[in-house]
Amino acid sequence: MWKSAELPIGWIKGEGPGGGMWPFWLSAIMLVSCIGILVNWARRATWPSRSNELFFAPGVLGSVAPVAIALAVTIALFSFAGAYLALFAFLMFYLKVLGGYRFASSLLASLAIPVVTFFFFEIALKIILPKGFTEPFFLPIFKWFGMGGL
Repeated sequence: MWKSAELPIGWIKGEGPGGGMWPFWLSAIMLVSCIGILVNWARRATWPSRSNELFFAPGVLGSVAPVAIALAVTIALFSFAGAYLALFAFLMFYLKVLGGYRFASSLLASLAIPVVTFFFFEIALKIILPKGFTEPFFLPIFKWFGMGGL
């Protein structure tokens, strides 16, 4: 929230939203929501805050741990392999290994989602995501869109 406030967080006349507008206001809404949750917990205003039951049922950690580990590996791969290859690998693992989907369905979704993400962030919004060693493969795409290899 503080970092996004270094950029304009309001509407810039003739341009549109400032660079920090969406991150700032979304994080402000999340902060207010978290404060509301803490207040309700402190007042014991909701049944979960009064409950003595375990938050996680026994055995849940076994199904959550592989996803958490896969996400950590995905994040670690961002700087080396790039966001798109890391996202592809995570989706293939999640859909095929954890989800048990057919290989063709997993492959189609794992290819389509990074492609859509690329066009949304890099081409439409001009927000550059890390590409790691795969960056040379993206240069012709940038050139084709007249972006000169951002």
